[in-house]
Amino acid sequence: MQRLALFDLDNTLIDLDAAFARWATEFVAERGLDAEAVDWLMALDQDGLPHREAFFARTRERFGLPDPVEELWAAYRARMPLLVHCRPEVLTGLSELREAGWRVAIITNGTADNQLGKIEHTGLADVVDGYALSGAEGVRKPESALFDVAARRCGLTLAAGGWMIGDRLGADIAGGRAAGLRTIWVNRGEQSEPDHGADHVVSDVVEAMGILRTQEGPR
Repeated sequence: MQRLALFDLDNTLIDLDAAFARWATEFVAERGLDAEAVDWLMALDQDGLPHREAFFARTRERFGLPDPVEELWAAYRARMPLLVHCRPEVLTGLSELREAGWRVAIITNGTADNQLGKIEHTGLADVVDGYALSGAEGVRKPESALFDVAARRCGLTLAAGGWMIGDRLGADIAGGRAAGLRTIWVNRGEQSEPDHGADHVVSDVVEAMGILRTQEGPR
């Protein structure tokens, strides 16, 4: 199996939940909303669902905001990349994989401006070989076409296999398996799923990188 590693972005390489909490606190303060509004926003957000247009439609209605949904959504996309962080050990781990002969890419669903902003702001763009963004490619995980784009950005194809690492059982694990990849599920402790189908289960992406470093395969 070739040394190809595809990583999900949100809540795999970066902690999107923590960034969302920072955004919610800022949003409430800037608009002079009651402190309980933060809890309402956090409860409405379900790991990135509902889709942000629907999220802001409900938020606008709940708080009687004058801003159009499109402007609220655009402001969120502009701000979120500045609120996310990537831990130094994650950046180091990706660099070490590449030094060991791995080709590494990020594969993520989401709007191109938001996701690319996160990748660039966190420094991830400097430690991977490429990335495939659903908003730019017009196809989403778990569809195999997006995995193929990510592999080709590394100068490889899916034919010789590789690995997919992510926190979503449907988009990442099932999608990776359908694309012919082995998989590592980053279970953030929120799910108990005995039939996850992943080759390995970890609680942190750094653990996943350690597993990859033990694998033998052609460069």
